Amino acid sequence: MTRLLVIGGASFDVLHFEDRTIESIGGAGVYTAMAAHRSGAQVAMFSLRPEPCPEPLQPVAQRFTEWLGPVVSPDEIMRFEISYRGGKTEYLTRYLGAAEMLSPAILPADLSSYGLIHLTPFGDPEKQLAFLRACRERGAQQISCGTDPVIVITQAQTVRAIMQEADYFFMNDAEVEALFGSLENAKTEPGKVLFITLGAKGACVVQGDHATLIPAVPSTVMDPTGAGDTFCGTTIAYLMRKEHPIMAALHGVTLAAEMITQDGPAALLVDDPPPGVPMDERVQINAEQVQAVAEVISKLPEERPFLFVHQVLPPVDHPKALDYFFAATLHQFSFWSVKDNRYNLPLIEEIGGNEWKGSDYFWESYRLALEHDPEFCSVERQANLSHEELQAVFRSDDGKDVMPATELHLQQANAYGRDMFALGLTPQSVLDEALASAEPLQTFLTILDHVGGYKEDPIRKKSLLLAVILYDRPEKFFPLRDDEWIMPIADYHFMRYILRGGLVDVVDGALESKLTNRQIVTPEEEWGVRYATYLVLDDLARLSGKSPTELNAILFANTRNRCFEMTEPQCDACLVESACTKRKAFFQPVIRTTFY
Repeated sequence: MTRLLVIGGASFDVLHFEDRTIESIGGAGVYTAMAAHRSGAQVAMFSLRPEPCPEPLQPVAQRFTEWLGPVVSPDEIMRFEISYRGGKTEYLTRYLGAAEMLSPAILPADLSSYGLIHLTPFGDPEKQLAFLRACRERGAQQISCGTDPVIVITQAQTVRAIMQEADYFFMNDAEVEALFGSLENAKTEPGKVLFITLGAKGACVVQGDHATLIPAVPSTVMDPTGAGDTFCGTTIAYLMRKEHPIMAALHGVTLAAEMITQDGPAALLVDDPPPGVPMDERVQINAEQVQAVAEVISKLPEERPFLFVHQVLPPVDHPKALDYFFAATLHQFSFWSVKDNRYNLPLIEEIGGNEWKGSDYFWESYRLALEHDPEFCSVERQANLSHEELQAVFRSDDGKDVMPATELHLQQANAYGRDMFALGLTPQSVLDEALASAEPLQTFLTILDHVGGYKEDPIRKKSLLLAVILYDRPEKFFPLRDDEWIMPIADYHFMRYILRGGLVDVVDGALESKLTNRQIVTPEEEWGVRYATYLVLDDLARLSGKSPTELNAILFANTRNRCFEMTEPQCDACLVESACTKRKAFFQPVIRTTFY
C-alpha cells in the first residue's frame, strides 16, 4: 500500500545565502510529502490548510490526494527566516502562526487506509508523541517520525519515547551525537530502523545494532533547505513499496542530492521519474550484450527447479525442516580461504563420511547437528550458541577446524536467534504472517529485513534464497500467488557469469586487474559489481519474457553447474554459450562478506 499521510505543515521561508537572498515555500511536511510523491507514493497532508491557497503553494496542493486539517488564512501559515552564511545554519526568525490549532483530537477517526503515517517534529515532542499514540489508536499501520536539534537537547527522554514507539525514525548527525553521544553508539530496538543523514558524507541506516554507511552522491549545493526531509520522504516512499531499508535510503540520498541543486523544493515539483541509484563509474552495463543474452534465454525451455532435496539436507517432511532452513540459509557465505591477499581455495573437506564442497559442507554440518539435537536450529539455541559449540559443529571428520570464518558465522547465528526471539517470531509464525497478507512474498522479505543474518543485505540474497527453498521444496512451505515472483539472486555465481558473459564491462583498469587476479577488493568495489549485476538480472527478466522465478532456475542451473571457479568452464554445455563473450579470466569480487 503506497498511501502516505504526512502530518506537518507548510511554511513561507526567507533564505539567506552567501551571495543572494530568496523567498521560497518550505516546511518539513512539504519537503517530505513532495519527495514521497515524486518517488511514487500517493500523499495526503494533515496540517494547517490556507484558504485561499497562495499561488506558491498551489503546485504542492495539486499533488496531494487530500489536504486535511483546519482551514486558516494565508497569514497564519508558519514563516521562517534562515541564514546559511558563514558555513552554518541559523534560524533568524520563527513565526508559528496558528500551529497550536493542530491537535490529535481532530485527526480522522480511521487512519487504517494509510500504509504509513509520518509525523514531523511540530517543535514540541510531547505533542508529537500525543499524535503518534492517537494515530495508533486510529489504526495506523506504520509510523515514522523526525526530530530537530533543539528538541533532542532539551527533551531527550521524550524523543527516546517517540523512537521506541515509532517504526522508523529520522535524525541528522548532530541530533544523533546529542542523543547517543556518537554515531557509533546509535542503536535501535529489534524491528525498528533509524535513518541518519550525514550531510556531505551521505547517510547511515541503523537496524538494531547493525549500521550501514551510505556514501553521498556528489552534487553542487545551491539550497540545502529540506535535504533531510527530502531524504526522509523518498526513503519512506520506497519502504512503502517494501524495499529493503538500505535500498530505500540509497534512493533517498540520490533524490536529496538532486534536490539541493535547485532553490526550494523545485526539483520535487516536476513530473519526471526520480533519479535511479547511480552505478559505480568503474563498471558499465553492456546493453547490447544484455539484449543478446536475453534473446537466447527467451528461447530456452522452462528449467526444472532444484527441489532442495539432497542427502546433506533434512529429508522431506522432517519435523524440524522449517527451523533448519531458516537457521541454516543465513550461513550461505564465505566458504573459501585467502592467501597473499588473493582467493586461495574453496572449502572441500570430509564430514559425515563424505567429502563436500562449500555450502554443501555447511548444509551437512547443520544437518548432523540437528540429527544429534532436534532443537539445535531453534531460535533459542541459535541465540545462545557459543564459539566452542559452533566450532565443534563445523569440525571435519578428521577433527580439523576447517571453516574459514567461524566467528562471522557465530555472529550471524546469535543475531538471528536474538532478533527472532525479541520480535516474538518463529519460522512458522513468519510464514503464517506472510501467507495471511495481501503480498505474501514481499511481506516475508520485509519481516526478514528485521532479522539478523538476513537484514544486513540490501539486495536480500539470503532472504530470496530462503524463499526459493521454501517455495521449491516438496512440502511447499511457501506457495506464491500467481502474480508474485522471486527475483534472481545476486550472488557470487551470478556475478562471475555476468562478468564472464560480458553483460557488465569493467572500465577501470585497477578493478579489472583485481577481478582477474582474484585479489581482495574493497566494499565499494564489490558493491559496484554486485549492484550492476542486480540491475542486469532485472533487465534479463524483462527482456527475455521469462518470469524472475523462471530466470532464477535457468541461471542457477547454468552458472552454478557450468561456469566453474577453479576449473575450466564447460562452455559447450552452457545454455547461453552462443551469446557469451567467454571472458574466462574474470572472477567474482573476492571479499569476506556475510552477504554470499
